[in-house]
Amino acid sequence: MGGLRIAVLKERAEGETRVAATPETVKKFIGLGASFAVEEGAGSGASISDTDYAAAGAEVLPIDKVVADADIVLAVQAPDVAALADAKPGARVAATFDPFRETSRAKAYAEAGLEALSMEFMPRITRAQSMDVLSSQSNLAGYKAVLAAADQYGRAFPMMMTAAGTVSAAKCFVMGVGVAGLQAIATARRLGAQVSATDVRSATKEQIMSLGAKPIFVESVEGIEGEGSGGYATEMSEEYQKAQAELVSAHIAKQDIVITTALIPGRAAPRLITDAQIATMRPGSVIFDLAVAQGGNVEGSVADQVVEQHGVFIMGYSNTPAHLSADASALFSRNLFNFLSAFWDKETGKVELDEEIGDAVRLTKGGAIVNERLK
Repeated sequence: MGGLRIAVLKERAEGETRVAATPETVKKFIGLGASFAVEEGAGSGASISDTDYAAAGAEVLPIDKVVADADIVLAVQAPDVAALADAKPGARVAATFDPFRETSRAKAYAEAGLEALSMEFMPRITRAQSMDVLSSQSNLAGYKAVLAAADQYGRAFPMMMTAAGTVSAAKCFVMGVGVAGLQAIATARRLGAQVSATDVRSATKEQIMSLGAKPIFVESVEGIEGEGSGGYATEMSEEYQKAQAELVSAHIAKQDIVITTALIPGRAAPRLITDAQIATMRPGSVIFDLAVAQGGNVEGSVADQVVEQHGVFIMGYSNTPAHLSADASALFSRNLFNFLSAFWDKETGKVELDEEIGDAVRLTKGGAIVNERLK
């Protein structure tokens, strides 16, 4: 078979159940003229069998053969350079690289002569929406956070009127209204909770209301938008932080479930809830910290553990999308296909990335780190 050779490895990171290609995307890549190799067992965590990949047209191979002569390697979390020794010189690797925290990985890729394409750096522009892995995975994470919190919570979410009396609806507060927060609001509403939400960006007020939730915002401090470039949140001023903290403290004390989702790219997660605030909540309340792997929004949260503080249960997963591996893999792999197919030249069989998207996601090329955000 001619054309580009694409390889997918089984993920090696602890707790990573996702896979970077599904039979659906394998078929689509082969339809573009590529040949496809998948490591044995790569899809097992996402309920995809080797037989499913073979039926889609992929070669299912042992690890020592899967990367042989690969032009492009697809992964969820970027593999160690050692696993890519048999790829073609200058091979491209499209994956998540966690570039700000894992700078040594980018250096290793540069030294190995590989072209690292970091999917986290996908620009937030209209034509790249279908390629945005952060959004697709955050959407699922917001949904899962509410389900996990509901499961931990010792009471029901919706109001129930029964012969034995009425069960009150749970009060759920979502802190941070990005993709994950919006899905958390929608999911908590579907489960029947009374939902409120807040964010540093005042523009999210309408989004919160459109989902039937109550916005919780400081009105007394003017002119603080908190909107950074590309729709990402930036850090707030001290004045706003103080006023917001007071408002939120009073609100948190009345909540049964709190979901925190605040992340700033390249920085430790901002602290949203202190131990003193946790102490004001009623026993049996649940806080789900979606940012726990980046340092946590909640004082005392520990990844993959349920911690009890002042009778309040604090939880969070180090890799929330991996708890929905089949759907997370399906969306992630479509993001990768949408990215590469957008620049696919069928006549030459090459992928020619443009400047706007190519330069944004490319970390390394020609033996050097080339991304401006890492220099």
